[in-house]
Amino acid sequence: MKFRERGMGIGQYPTGEKNCITDIPGVKIGHVTLDEQFEGTAGEYACTGVTAILPHGGNLFQEKVIGASYVINGFGKTTGLVQLDELGLIESPIMLTNTFAVPAVTHGTIQYMLENNPDIGDTTGTINIVTGECNDGYLNTIRKLPIKPEHARQAIENASNHACQEGAVGAGKGMVCFGYKGGIGTSSRIISDNQNHSYHLGCLVLSNFGGKIEFPADKYTTPINNKEVKNTPDGSIIIVLGTDVPLNDRQLKRIAKRCGIGLGRTGSNFSHGSGDIVIAFSNALKVPHQHDEDFEHHKYIREDHPIMNELFTAAAEVAEEAILNSLSQAETTNGRDGRIVYSLFHKEEIS
Repeated sequence: MKFRERGMGIGQYPTGEKNCITDIPGVKIGHVTLDEQFEGTAGEYACTGVTAILPHGGNLFQEKVIGASYVINGFGKTTGLVQLDELGLIESPIMLTNTFAVPAVTHGTIQYMLENNPDIGDTTGTINIVTGECNDGYLNTIRKLPIKPEHARQAIENASNHACQEGAVGAGKGMVCFGYKGGIGTSSRIISDNQNHSYHLGCLVLSNFGGKIEFPADKYTTPINNKEVKNTPDGSIIIVLGTDVPLNDRQLKRIAKRCGIGLGRTGSNFSHGSGDIVIAFSNALKVPHQHDEDFEHHKYIREDHPIMNELFTAAAEVAEEAILNSLSQAETTNGRDGRIVYSLFHKEEIS
């Protein structure tokens, strides 16, 4: 159940129909989840996964989208952000996984893109894969490297434009947020300009941050012994922000910065050991890989257009609500060494 379905809405703007990043036309989300004990071991457990975000359903290398990233705190291991910031283009699915799986997921995504683009690395240049991560080592035996390249391919192939699964699923399977079960969360907003044109802004998060917080037991949880969950403010979050508003990469970065407001509202202080990273895209414009013209002509929203301030506000709203949805949707999860991380709404699970 999403957070606002519990009667606790966030912000002033209306949500999209699904209250999901897939409310943006063309966007697709896919997951692969691993939840199993390693054969022949005691206490070793695969509690992890992969999540793929496709900015549109076509060939992303041949039709790139405008993109940007913003690093709130850089204690993270990612691929592709250097070129993304240099060129302002996203040309692959945006992939999320655990820290040690970044190479395998990037490998699998490259394989998928090579199969669908015979020209890459032959008659044209190479490809820039964007992969983000959080550390799920509390529940997942991360040293066993359970994620393989084929899991990335499967996540991409599983992608659909339906309301995506949230909580302990995909890359979020082993994540912990505020001492409770975190993971995947999403939310969306509808923004209208002064000519009654409606646009969408959506957010998907991988939440894995924050020290333990004691929530009121009568409202959310039953009293449980959650002391074993490491009580540290360090952790990470990857925020993927998407829209169908025509924006350039500099404008996207400006909007991406406002996601930090939503993150702060939930209780994060962007601590020393946290990897807090925003990856943003607009699929309003497709930039062809092959072109014959010397000049490109695109239309973007004016910098002083009133919709920009609305996007700033909506970015904070969707980030905050997506984080809360990751908590609200996650179920109590078992992991390695008999560890258990309880749902924020554990009371409902045992009632």
